[in-house]
Amino acid sequence: MEFSFALAWPLLLGALLGGVGGLLGIGGGIVAIPVLALGFGMSQQLAQGTALVMIMPNVLLAFWRYYQRHPMPLATVGLLALCALATTWPAAWLAVHLDSRVLALCFATFLIGLALHFLRGTLRAAPAEIKSAGWHPRLMPGVGLAGGFLSGLFGVGAGLVAAPLLVRGFGLRQAVAQGMGLAMVVPGSVLALATFAQAQQVDWQTGALLAAGGMATISTGVAWAHRLPEYKLRRLFALLLLATAALMIARALRG
Repeated sequence: MEFSFALAWPLLLGALLGGVGGLLGIGGGIVAIPVLALGFGMSQQLAQGTALVMIMPNVLLAFWRYYQRHPMPLATVGLLALCALATTWPAAWLAVHLDSRVLALCFATFLIGLALHFLRGTLRAAPAEIKSAGWHPRLMPGVGLAGGFLSGLFGVGAGLVAAPLLVRGFGLRQAVAQGMGLAMVVPGSVLALATFAQAQQVDWQTGALLAAGGMATISTGVAWAHRLPEYKLRRLFALLLLATAALMIARALRG
């Protein structure tokens, strides 16, 4: 019975995170990391490595669901993914060698800054008045480089940084930006997972159970993403980041 409960909790958590990840285009890993650290007693590195096991199959399915509803240029998606790979490994190497509390605080600081920037834009203007910065398309590979670095350092991040940059900088719709961000996650996540696994910072059983639960609810989350107004989706995205940062700070201070 105890063994069954031990298996059920990661499955249920994965189902919840899969729905949230599909709704917000983040793969669920950004929420999984603090939950694994606080609820399962994992170190920051082990939580990030374990979350990567869940992220890969979940984001593949989520990307496919987004692509079915909002086709996007695959050549651009591939370019972003390749750029992300260039910065993933050095960042992942740094992550496994940092002090766990330092890494957690860096993670929380990043999330707070991103959330405040993202939320400020939705509150400062009415939804119809939000305009892009009109960045030149040649700057788009920079989104991949930044995303790859964050993905390697924190186990997540490519989709997080891609969505607001693609919306604010290049004027893409939120749902399309989230789909492209998801596509960037997979190649970098494979490389990051290999680095964390080499450092023995992965709980494979828990990660696999999280992935199985998430696969069951990803499609539902994506479907809801296309029913909500875009400005509400942006606010939900920012509020989730703030809540996650609070959990990470609590973990770091407690440890």
